[in-house]
Amino acid sequence: MHRGTFSYPLPVNEPVLTYAPGSPERDLLKRTLAELKSQRVEVPMTIGGRPVTTGKLAAIRPPHEHAHSLGEFHVGDASHVNQAIDAALKAKAAWAETPLENRCAIFLRAAELIATKYRPYLNGTTMLGQSKNAFQAEIDSACEIVDFLRFNVHFLTEIYRQQPISGPGMHNRMEYRPLEGFVLAVTPFNFTAIAGNLPTSAAMCGNVVVWKCANTQVYSAQMLMRVFQEAGLPDGVINLVFASGPTIGEVCFSHPDFAGVHFTGSTGVFQTMWRTIGENIARYRSYPRIVGETGGKDFVLAHASADVDVLVTALLRGAFEYQGQKCSAASRAYVPSNLAPLVLERLVEGARSMKMGSVEDFSNFVNAVIDEKSFDSIQGTIEGARQDPDVSLLVGGECDKSHGYFIRPTVLETRNPRSRTMCEEIFGPVLTLHVYDENRFADALDLVDGTSPYALTGAVIAQDRDAVALATARLRDAAGNFYVNDKPTGAVVGQQPFGGARGSGTNDKAGSMLNLYRWLSARTIKETFVPPTDYRYPFLREA
Repeated sequence: MHRGTFSYPLPVNEPVLTYAPGSPERDLLKRTLAELKSQRVEVPMTIGGRPVTTGKLAAIRPPHEHAHSLGEFHVGDASHVNQAIDAALKAKAAWAETPLENRCAIFLRAAELIATKYRPYLNGTTMLGQSKNAFQAEIDSACEIVDFLRFNVHFLTEIYRQQPISGPGMHNRMEYRPLEGFVLAVTPFNFTAIAGNLPTSAAMCGNVVVWKCANTQVYSAQMLMRVFQEAGLPDGVINLVFASGPTIGEVCFSHPDFAGVHFTGSTGVFQTMWRTIGENIARYRSYPRIVGETGGKDFVLAHASADVDVLVTALLRGAFEYQGQKCSAASRAYVPSNLAPLVLERLVEGARSMKMGSVEDFSNFVNAVIDEKSFDSIQGTIEGARQDPDVSLLVGGECDKSHGYFIRPTVLETRNPRSRTMCEEIFGPVLTLHVYDENRFADALDLVDGTSPYALTGAVIAQDRDAVALATARLRDAAGNFYVNDKPTGAVVGQQPFGGARGSGTNDKAGSMLNLYRWLSARTIKETFVPPTDYRYPFLREA
C-alpha cells in the first residue's frame, strides 16, 4: 500500500577516486587484485535466484596474461534460456506489483554496495577480466554503474509524477506499467557499467529480464549479480545466462512473451536481431521495444584555430584509452594543413611514451585487447594499411600475443580520406588522420558527415567561435554525442546522455529519462464522479 509520495532528489555524480601513490584506495585495490588472482572461481548461471551449473566449462583468462586462469564459467544451452524465461515470467506478477519505493530501495542499496563494499571487487574483476587499468575501471565499474542506478531512480520517479490535467467533475491519471512479457538484455565486454545498466534499467521499471552478457565479461558480471542479490532483488527478476548469441536469439525472439530487447554490441548483430523480430512479429502478444547502441566511427575535426596541445591530448586519450575499445573512441581525425606538422610530431611522441603491459602495474596506460579474435582482426587491419600506398604508418603497429593480446598504439596518416581505416570500425588502438587544406574547412565538414554510416560521437577542436557554430550546425546528424574542445569519449550519466543514430543505434540515451520511457507502457485512467444518466445532449432540444 502506498502511504506517501516519496522524494528522490537529483543525485550527485559518484566522485572518481584517483588511485594516486600512497592513497588508501590504491593500496586496497592492489590487495584485492592479489586476492582475486590467487583464487579460481567457478561461475554458475543465475536463474530464478539459484545457481545453475551445466558441467560444460569455459575458461576465464586475463587478456594481458592469457596463461593465467581466473577460473571457469558454466556454458548454457537453449534449455537454460527457456528456464530463464520461465523464471522471469513466474516472478513477473509480484515484481510488477512491488511498490516503486521498494524497487527504488533495492537499486539504491545496490549503488551503495558498489560504491563501498564491492568497489574494489568490481574494479578488480573488471581490470583482470577485461584488461582495464585502474582509472578506466574506476570510471566504469564503480562510478558509472553507481550513477546509472542512482540517476535512474530519480528519473523514474520524475516520470511517475507526470500526470494529465483533469476537467470539472472528473479525475484523470496516468499509470506507468511494465511491458507485457520479458525483456532480453544483451550486454558487451567493454563496459561493466553497461552490463549493469541494461538489465537494471528495465527491471527498475517493473520488468523481468533475461540477461546475456559477453563471455569475456563473465568475471565482472557475476560480481554484479552478487551485488543485486545482496541488495534484495527478488528471485527471477534478473536471470543471468551464459548461452551463445544465436541460441539466445532463437529462443527469445520466437517466444510469444518477448516484450523487448536492450542491446549494446555490433551493428551487424543488432540488424540481424531487428530482422528476426520483424519476421516473427505476428508471434508476439505486443509489439516489442527494440533499443540498441551499436557501432561507431568517431571523429575529431580540428579547425585551423585549434590549440595544438588540446587537440593532441584529445586524440591520444580519445583513441588509446582502454585500447580504443570504446564505441565512442576517436578513430578518424581531420587535421588542418597549418597545424599538421606539429600535431603529427606530438602524436608520435605521445604514442611512443605510453607504457603498455599488465593492469597490475599502475604505470601502464595501455593494456591488452580483449581476446585473440579481436587481436587478429586489428592486426590484419594494420597489416592491410601497411600495404595501402595512400597510407603511412607514423607510429605503432607492433602486435604481440605471446603473453597477452598486446597492440601498440598506432597512428596512420592517409592521403585518401575514404581509405578503409577512415571508414570501417576497428575497435582497437588505431587512429587514422587525414590532413586537409586549412582554407577548406567547409569541405572538411562535408567529408566528416558523409564518410561513415555511423553517427555516435564526434568532436570539433577550435578556438574560432564561428567555426564551432558552423560545425555544430553542419554536423547535427553526424553524432548523437558532440564535443567541443574535448575528446569524443567519457560521457557522464546525467550530464551527457549517451547514444547515437544512423548505423549507431536507436539513440535512446542511456543515462536519461528517454531510455526509461522505452521500458514503460502507459495507461490513462479517467474517472467521472457524477456520470450522465441520459444520452441526449442539450443541442438536441428544439427550444
